[in-house]
Amino acid sequence: MSLELPNENLIRDLPPGTHLGCSVRADKAHADGRQQKTILLTGASRGIGHATAKLFSDAGWRIISCARQPFDGERCPWEAGHEDHLQMDLSDHRMLPRAIAEIRERLAGAPLHALVNNAGVSPKTPTGDRMTSLTTSTETWMRVFHLNLVAPILLAQGLFDELRAASGSIVNVTSIAGSRVHPFAGSAYATSKAALASLTRELAHDYAPYGIRVNAIAPGEIKTDMLSPDTEARLVPSIPLRRVGTPDEVAKVIFFLCSDAASYVTGAEVPINGGQHL
Repeated sequence: MSLELPNENLIRDLPPGTHLGCSVRADKAHADGRQQKTILLTGASRGIGHATAKLFSDAGWRIISCARQPFDGERCPWEAGHEDHLQMDLSDHRMLPRAIAEIRERLAGAPLHALVNNAGVSPKTPTGDRMTSLTTSTETWMRVFHLNLVAPILLAQGLFDELRAASGSIVNVTSIAGSRVHPFAGSAYATSKAALASLTRELAHDYAPYGIRVNAIAPGEIKTDMLSPDTEARLVPSIPLRRVGTPDEVAKVIFFLCSDAASYVTGAEVPINGGQHL
């Protein structure tokens, strides 16, 4: 199945009723017609989150974004970006009730078709080294788990009714570090991502009776700000595809999991790592 983004001019010029056989095109047509789909995306301001927001926006979805940074209209040119952006640090679990209340207010009773829990933190030492289980402070453990694990739990719980109304989809962003000791990712990050993978299975089981699908993606080495400077030199030789991935490649898998093309997929964790897990 091709997940290539369609050319918008091509879509516009096609005769009515033309079958395109691509979930991106189908969702674009759906959004331009009866009801626009809505996604809540955390960590939307850069990297995988930014690429995901652009892809969904190009397909006609409404983007409600949440990040620590303010909305940047020049870098993030999707519709209603300023109005639908929440500047909030989700690592403070005390802020989650307010965030959920604001999101529900913006939805105003409308369904939520997708929740993508992308926000995450992978702290390093002051010299940029990996933080081990021996060197990670209690405060760091708590901050990492609050953002990487607790926030997805509370967002899924708090927006359950809106997701159920849409027969929506939840996608959690885990990591290859959740299944192996990683040379750069620290212990707190790795264990939080392993826990998020387990949470994905639990949510998939619990939410399935309500028509909500829950899946995860596990990226490997992706060219984002989180990529350590030595990653390409040290790890690319061990990756079968001999390169790091791009945020756009990850975003396309997220889109697939949120689309009707994945209507019978739930409880899965999809590796996106060029074969690094082999």
